[in-house]
Amino acid sequence: MSPKGGYVYIVSNKSRTILYTGVTSNLIARTFEHKEKKLIGFTYKYNCQYLIYYEFHETIETAIEREKQIKTWKRLWKENLIKSFNPQLKDLWNEIEGCE
Repeated sequence: MSPKGGYVYIVSNKSRTILYTGVTSNLIARTFEHKEKKLIGFTYKYNCQYLIYYEFHETIETAIEREKQIKTWKRLWKENLIKSFNPQLKDLWNEIEGCE
């Protein structure tokens, strides 16, 4: 059995003022959980249900390391990363739905 990969992702609120960085092995399922407010905690409290960034890693371990790295960054660095991938800061849900 080959190891399963992972995703680092960033979700935000409607006005894009809050950024939450997370990691998952199933981006569609995790994004759905954020959209349906099934995850009680930070993203629930701040209404972060819009997927605005993601990147795939071959292993979940490398994804976790990358998540930890991004979480230490200044907000401006995170914004630059997001805008290099998604300049309009649009919700990427429709683009990933059904891709896995």
